[in-house]
Amino acid sequence: DLSENQIADIGAEGFAEALKTNNTLHVLDLSENQIADIGAEGFAEALKTNSTLERLFLIENKISDVGAKRFAEVLKINNTLQWLYLSENKISDIGAERFAEVLKTNNTLRVLFLGESKSYIGAERLRVVSGSERMFF
Repeated sequence: DLSENQIADIGAEGFAEALKTNNTLHVLDLSENQIADIGAEGFAEALKTNSTLERLFLIENKISDVGAKRFAEVLKINNTLQWLYLSENKISDIGAERFAEVLKTNNTLRVLFLGESKSYIGAERLRVVSGSERMFF
């Protein structure tokens, strides 16, 4: 648990670079670290090749719809990540919609938590694609 360390985007980029070659880490919690879209883009890039990370917690950072778009894009090809927690960021219904579209075909992600980041419309779109085995909210 590396939460609340103020690593910001520059630190996130370092972690993301390490994830590209990581073959042991399964859970990473970088919540409350001032990570914004640049850091999110780094993690998304790393998830293109990382085959071990199963749970990523980026709660209460500064990730917007731009970062959400990058994560949604990588979920088209990543088949390892099972939990993605992005609550208390700056992701709106636009970001929730991007996830909803991708999650129609991604069968690996089991939990997506956007929390207060979206409104009723975004929540409803995620509920429709979640099914009984997965939790998207």
